[in-house]
Amino acid sequence: MHSDGVVSRSADTRNRQPSPSVDAVSLAIIEQLQEDGRRPYAAIGKAVGLSEAAVRQRVQKLLDQGVMQIVAVTDPLTVGLRRQAMVGINVEGDVDPVADALTAMAECEYVVMTAGSFDLMVEIVCEDDDHLLETINKKIRALPGVRSTESFVYLKLKKQTYMWGTR
Repeated sequence: MHSDGVVSRSADTRNRQPSPSVDAVSLAIIEQLQEDGRRPYAAIGKAVGLSEAAVRQRVQKLLDQGVMQIVAVTDPLTVGLRRQAMVGINVEGDVDPVADALTAMAECEYVVMTAGSFDLMVEIVCEDDDHLLETINKKIRALPGVRSTESFVYLKLKKQTYMWGTR
């Protein structure tokens, strides 16, 4: 797992502008940053055929538009978070308030409204099994509107990449 990377998913897409179009040069810049989020703008410019200043401007525009984020990606195990799970949640009534409450929880790393068997899918990262049980039982199931949950505990993470933004 990389310690630096580019994540191009947003925690809250409701306040975003319409999707900006991303040209081939911007995609090439994103690919460079996905390989190394700390790569110097001068090196990126050389690889994509732009000046350092032009790369700096494009990166800032991509950040401002919400196309990408530049973040440090950690391995949860190395920072003491030993239990991960995906939790499917069924909701009675409006899904938005439940999704908003989940988004506010520190343990919830990824909250997605879905179609299908579950109304929401939530990725949870916890210290251990006790923390996971407390999060599901005392926090998630206690939310008004939560009808049921189904947990999928991660046994081993085989692949986690953030390269899908430029395929």
